[in-house]
Amino acid sequence: MSRLNLFAPDVRENPYPFYAELRRNSPVCQVEPNGMWVVTRYDDLLTAFKNTQIFSSAGMRVATEPPYLRRHNPLSGSMILADPPRHGALRGLANRAFTASAVSSLEQHMRSTAARLADDLVQRRVADFVTDFASRAQVSALAKLIGFDPSLEKHFERWTTDLVSVGTISPEDHARLDEVRRTIDEMEQYMLDLLASRRRRLENDLVSDLLRSRSNDDATTDQDLVALLFLLLVAGLETATSLMTHMVLILARRPAWLDRLRAEPALIPGFVEEVIRFEPPVHATMRLTLAETELGGVRLPAHSVVALLVGSGMRDETRFKDPDRFDPGRRDQANLAFGHGAHFCLGVFLARTQARVVLEELVRRCSRIELRVERLEWNAVLNTRCPVALPIEVIPTSRPAARERPSVQGSW
Repeated sequence: MSRLNLFAPDVRENPYPFYAELRRNSPVCQVEPNGMWVVTRYDDLLTAFKNTQIFSSAGMRVATEPPYLRRHNPLSGSMILADPPRHGALRGLANRAFTASAVSSLEQHMRSTAARLADDLVQRRVADFVTDFASRAQVSALAKLIGFDPSLEKHFERWTTDLVSVGTISPEDHARLDEVRRTIDEMEQYMLDLLASRRRRLENDLVSDLLRSRSNDDATTDQDLVALLFLLLVAGLETATSLMTHMVLILARRPAWLDRLRAEPALIPGFVEEVIRFEPPVHATMRLTLAETELGGVRLPAHSVVALLVGSGMRDETRFKDPDRFDPGRRDQANLAFGHGAHFCLGVFLARTQARVVLEELVRRCSRIELRVERLEWNAVLNTRCPVALPIEVIPTSRPAARERPSVQGSW
């Protein structure tokens, strides 16, 4: 029997029936590309997330810095590709400044940006939600929080696209490899210049807070800071854009929810949580086995590349009742969509806040959101699953709904 190819067009378009088949018959197995192993059941995913001594994140640096890249990739030095105890030191660096209070202070900025973009969307009526709204909203939030120059929006999008594609580039594709090397050069120089600028003049942003918090005996280096900035830009832009895009795609396919959320906006956070479960912004995450081990009754050889298919685990029938039904009323989210344990996502509060604010502004203005394409094109990146573009038409409300959130009783 041939192996499932995770990048086959029909799998990419709707992977969930294929995942269900794997959960039933081959919950831990090899797939294409490259015979990597996949883990598909919720409990097995949880086991792998917890066992960092066997399922190594650091081992996956080969995906961000393959030998044929012939250049150091600062993303390889980030905490997402580190194991304890190194991971703890790097995470502590980010925790000094990347706090819930910092994100909370951003909410008004996020709201004004979302309102402006939503007004523009309503005025234009037809747009690509990915490029015209989602990525612009997140770039604005990251620029404000971290200290990036928002005028470089198009560079950020290109940088992110290039960085996440490193592991999928053929060693023979010399032109593409040259492009990625130039991108890494640009990014690293921009981050170093930003650090130098903030040393000359501290401002109210994360970069300045990181520099303020460093003591004389601090072992962290400028390269550690650059690696963190690489991670925050790439992961922050990619995952939040995916979350917002899936949120709007679900609304387009289930128009009754727009009316419901407009009437009962206090239900919006629950809607966002179900989007996160139903279409996780991190669809898969990679590990490397440091020793032979057993998982799900299958022996995994040492040095095996393993994809933890979070998108499958969040549809596991043994963990969620009727998992393929979109149900914002679920009481137990049990969400692995932002990782677990040591690698629980640092930006989770930012992503949830951004999604909630965007949804609040959209439901006030839109009576319907309609797709303007028959078949979507999906990205070719394993860790996220998102349409490359989302052409939509917006049908505006006759007048904006009130901002107040009425008290809500009852259930979905």
